[in-house]
Amino acid sequence: MATQQTRFLAKALLSPAVVLLLIWMIVPLALTIYFSTLHYSLLDPGSESFVGLENFQYFLTDPAFLASLRNTLVLVGSVLAITIMLGVPFALLLDQPVIGRSIVRLMVIAPFFVMPTVSALVWKNLLMHPVSGLFAYVARLLGLTPIDWFTDAPLLAVILIVSWQWLPFATLILLTALQSQDEEQKEAAEMDGAGAFSTFICLTLPHLARPITVVILIETIFLLTVFAEIFVTTGGGPGLQTTNIAFLIYSQALIQFDVGSASAGGLVAVVIANIVAFFLVRIVGRNLEA
Repeated sequence: MATQQTRFLAKALLSPAVVLLLIWMIVPLALTIYFSTLHYSLLDPGSESFVGLENFQYFLTDPAFLASLRNTLVLVGSVLAITIMLGVPFALLLDQPVIGRSIVRLMVIAPFFVMPTVSALVWKNLLMHPVSGLFAYVARLLGLTPIDWFTDAPLLAVILIVSWQWLPFATLILLTALQSQDEEQKEAAEMDGAGAFSTFICLTLPHLARPITVVILIETIFLLTVFAEIFVTTGGGPGLQTTNIAFLIYSQALIQFDVGSASAGGLVAVVIANIVAFFLVRIVGRNLEA
């Protein structure tokens, strides 16, 4: 009886928070679905009319959508590749017993706590500026022509900025996994004559398989909604070269003032994110069951 009363009390105490959370989620979603069926322009208030699925047709057939989808996939895939390929060696280095290891770890992890807007401004004005930036200064020292990053290679510039932000996260997760590795297995492998490379391939890398899948899952969910870095540095340009789905929805809502099309785009983005998350969760689940 006491157990049933405890469970009932727990449900009663949690119910207000759950109801509030559902309202917080359902009301915006319902309004987005409603607006997506309307011709609703902020430049012409009072002229709203029901158009059904025309906003979805317009958004999906817009050439900007295909370009933004391609940029989104390139951005997500490139950042994942960079953060994992660099995160593994960084984690291995930080796992070594050296003097000042705690300070080095703190410095490596610090970029993850910098606001995206701030980091984008730092990269744009202090590092990648074609005249006064650090990269331009180094290029001139080497006798090379400085690169105008946000004109000549805008998408690559955004990828580097976002990778710099997420590399500490991947490093931290992988470092935590390395510290849980069984040292007896490594010692046994060394006694059997296995070298450092063989130990890494046969023991360390399989041990990191699960943390890597978790990093991929979490990063992908957030990378699908990258916005601040693009807004601060390139504004989606030149042309559509750095426009991703999140920025395309923003431009339609607050630059073109087309709320109906932007709402339809938001629902399309939600569907894409859920499809990606579904497959990633299945991959992670299979990995954890292995």
